[in-house]
Amino acid sequence: MDIMRAIEQQQIREDLPKFAVGDNVKVHYRIKEGERERVQIFQGDVIRRHGAMNRETFTVRKISFSVGVERTFPVHSPKIDKIEVLRHGAIRRAKLYYLRDKIGKKARLREKGF
Repeated sequence: MDIMRAIEQQQIREDLPKFAVGDNVKVHYRIKEGERERVQIFQGDVIRRHGAMNRETFTVRKISFSVGVERTFPVHSPKIDKIEVLRHGAIRRAKLYYLRDKIGKKARLREKGF
């Protein structure tokens, strides 16, 4: 089991910022289209973090043309170019699944006051 943990420890990225559920983030994700590779930006609120070590994932939700879009990313993926934290949300829950039922201004999260 120690060999597994050693391999997993090598795959963990240290260059990513600290972010939590409720934060508004921009995820710069590398996409390969044929021979070319480009960076696509997905901006939205983090509604969940799941897992641990190098298997950890997070789900980002955004509203695109009045339709809610969710995308799940592995935290330590080499395809993630960078993550920018735009705002820290003031929330008291671990998972924000209730945002799926909210529309418009009701779906906004308060910003954490430091």
